[in-house]
Amino acid sequence: MGLVAGIDSSTQSCKVVIRDADTGALVRQGRAPHPDGTEVHPDHWWTALQKAVADAGGLDDVSAVSVGGQQHGMVCLDSDGAVIRPALLWNDTRSAGAALELIESAGGGDPAVGAQYWARATGTVPVASLTLTKLRWLAENEPENAARVAAVCLPHDWLTWRLAGHGPGSGKERLAALATDRSDASGTGYYSTAEGKYLPDVLSAALGHVPVLPRVLGPLEAAGKTPAGTLLAAGAGDNAAAALGAGARLGDVVMSLGTSGTVFAVSDSPAADASGLVAGFADAAGHFLPLVCTLNATRIFDATAALLDVDLAAFNRLALSAGPGAGGLTLVPYFDGERTPNLPDATGSLHGITRANYTPANLARAAVEGVVCSLADGLAALQDQGVTAQRILLVGGGAQSAAVQEVAASLLGTGITVPQPGEYVADGAARQAAAALTGRFPEWAADAVDLPLGKDDAGVLARYRRFASLYT
Repeated sequence: MGLVAGIDSSTQSCKVVIRDADTGALVRQGRAPHPDGTEVHPDHWWTALQKAVADAGGLDDVSAVSVGGQQHGMVCLDSDGAVIRPALLWNDTRSAGAALELIESAGGGDPAVGAQYWARATGTVPVASLTLTKLRWLAENEPENAARVAAVCLPHDWLTWRLAGHGPGSGKERLAALATDRSDASGTGYYSTAEGKYLPDVLSAALGHVPVLPRVLGPLEAAGKTPAGTLLAAGAGDNAAAALGAGARLGDVVMSLGTSGTVFAVSDSPAADASGLVAGFADAAGHFLPLVCTLNATRIFDATAALLDVDLAAFNRLALSAGPGAGGLTLVPYFDGERTPNLPDATGSLHGITRANYTPANLARAAVEGVVCSLADGLAALQDQGVTAQRILLVGGGAQSAAVQEVAASLLGTGITVPQPGEYVADGAARQAAAALTGRFPEWAADAVDLPLGKDDAGVLARYRRFASLYT
């Protein structure tokens, strides 16, 4: 059947994997960096994609390609297909006030009633990361730009559109070629996950008008072809693509430790959490993907390692050398604000310091325990929505840490599987590309390690929750 390509256009970089469509065997790969920041012009993504594709040896021998992309990023196009302003990314929190306004206005001034409305309507209570809140911010702070918006799309939508040969100067008729999938559409804030349709009235109330929106494709539908004739699959949001790449199935919970942390379940029913903790997203295979996201994950390890003047390998050895509970130190890791719980202006805190326990090893251990506890709270929020975790798949760069694995096995209370290291988003996109070719998702074999289940004898999670509750 030939080769397929999967693309991961993330916050930090663009990664391309080229795999055998039948076996999933990796043939070659490439990558290129993205600029740092919470506001990035999409042209940087396109440049990085071209460099990553070249680094991977090109797409001339590839039969199908799919793009997995960071969710929520606001890409606004004018009537000629040109980008109006740099995209506001998922981790840009300037629209936190707009999110509160949307909740209150929907509830007639009562936030609790408004939250219930949004949970029913879209599956997700507005927070600063959603595209809708960014559009509301645009209308209030840059009205001239807002008035020029002829189409709104997301990072993966825009890159797929560019791969199809569209772009600035294409003209308004080309905007109708924009396409997305239900996983990414479900993260906009103006799409009903349960009903599978856009909510134009919601969008009009936020932006002031209803622009062209990408058509929503099914899991096996194609978005078109490249000018060279390569099939373009529907693509997906990064978390949905990661679920495909990790081999998640119904009943699985994926816990991902990357720049941000995510906990999401493959479910046969949509979520509608009025507390706002759980986002009611869709997945890329026809199911649902209730999800909890944190802003702070491996970046906490990076910051702590830098403070201790050690590299990450030494940081992990330090964390393993300390006993469970870090001698009584508890780190609440809200360094960059937090999305779950929704505390965009929060800061981190360290509790229980004594002269005896204030050591590099305990500080490293507390950083690992704090991040895992934060994700454990995410798992609890999913379970409150009726999710039954039959298995946890621990993925992402942080999942390869022996310290993270030890702490997770003791705190989470569920069997944990660690798939072999990989580019899960790009791998999932490649698997979707293969599905677009054949009409079914292939079963690609992958190695994994099952962790022995431990116990939280030191009461780490209970102590963490006591200190984290001080924020709310």
